[in-house]
Amino acid sequence: MLPAIILSSHTAGLGVIRALGIKGVPIVSVYYDKNDMGYVSKYVKERVLAAHPEQHEEHFIGQLMDYAKKKGKGLVIPADDATLSVVSKHKSVLEKYHIVACPDWNITERIIDKKHTYALAERIGIPLPRTIVPKSLDELEQYGKSIDYPCLVKPCESHRYYEVFKRKMVRVENIVDLVSAYIQATDQGLEVMLQEYIPGEDDRGVNYNSYWCDGEPLVEFTAEKVRLSPQGFGVPSVVISKEIPEVLEAGRMILKAMGYSGFSCTEFKKDTRDGVYKFMEVNGRHNRSASLAMKCGINYPWIEYQHLVDGKTPAVSTYSHGIYWIDEFRDAYRYVEQCRKGRFSLIHQIRPYLKSNVFAVFDLRDLKPFIKRCIDMMNTLVVGSNNKLIVKDNSAKVPKI
Repeated sequence: MLPAIILSSHTAGLGVIRALGIKGVPIVSVYYDKNDMGYVSKYVKERVLAAHPEQHEEHFIGQLMDYAKKKGKGLVIPADDATLSVVSKHKSVLEKYHIVACPDWNITERIIDKKHTYALAERIGIPLPRTIVPKSLDELEQYGKSIDYPCLVKPCESHRYYEVFKRKMVRVENIVDLVSAYIQATDQGLEVMLQEYIPGEDDRGVNYNSYWCDGEPLVEFTAEKVRLSPQGFGVPSVVISKEIPEVLEAGRMILKAMGYSGFSCTEFKKDTRDGVYKFMEVNGRHNRSASLAMKCGINYPWIEYQHLVDGKTPAVSTYSHGIYWIDEFRDAYRYVEQCRKGRFSLIHQIRPYLKSNVFAVFDLRDLKPFIKRCIDMMNTLVVGSNNKLIVKDNSAKVPKI
């Protein structure tokens, strides 16, 4: 059986590892961050410590080619944006050695650099927040005098911004904060956008997951975000499977316009002012809650494997509704933060834990990733002399092959 080579083994990667591992697929975990927990899963047959894909791009690609020369080809599946970006750029070369499960670069670039995604969505008439890409500080200040506040300062390339600032975006209330957020980003070489703030609680966000082949969606799945961590602008800590027909048309429109094939996760947020779901982004790789669809009856990584390796065309599938996905670590952090602010409800907090659910990391059949995650969280937080928490850098250096 052809091995699956999973690139990155944090939350999304762990979900892919388990989804294929339970089907008997040999798993090779290629990781570049020692804080990842997926590579200790019982389903992993081989671990490869890699260079950081974007900091050492040529070395990373060279490692994948060398692996094929020594041990044969596999199905390469990028499981985060850094690996997706680099692998997609070099897809034509890597396909000489492996089967590569990602879009071509002309499509991936539109996904990774979100100013291109928003331009396409606007051109084809999909509802979205008003978005401006300032070309200079002077231009930003001109826009800042006329836009409505609050507004969002969002990166064009989210994963690069998150690596630096450990947040997805910034909400600003006035032009002073706007200029400050812009300068912080541009000083790091990061391009940003100004985006209209769409009001609404965490549970207004939804996902449209799909697998496309020959310009048509063959398998579709929708889910609603219940909680984000941190609240408001974080990543999902609780998600529930739910039929949301209102986003199907827009989700199909953007992917068809891209000429997309394979798996993707398209995100929307319901605007409380007009009740319309507004387009947020497309993710061209398996999302963090990949195990939710599997729990509901749709195993997207296995669908992808069978399609690309065995040539089996995916069939339309039904799925269970009302199943929760819980990132137990991020949800606990969110609850603590809410308690500190005096805004918490124990009943609301525990409800997903009492219903049918699946956890991001914890699994009685595969405990090592959970244990490692607990240990890493304790070891990487070191109390400094000023009682501030200092996070160690555990990213992998350039390893020797």
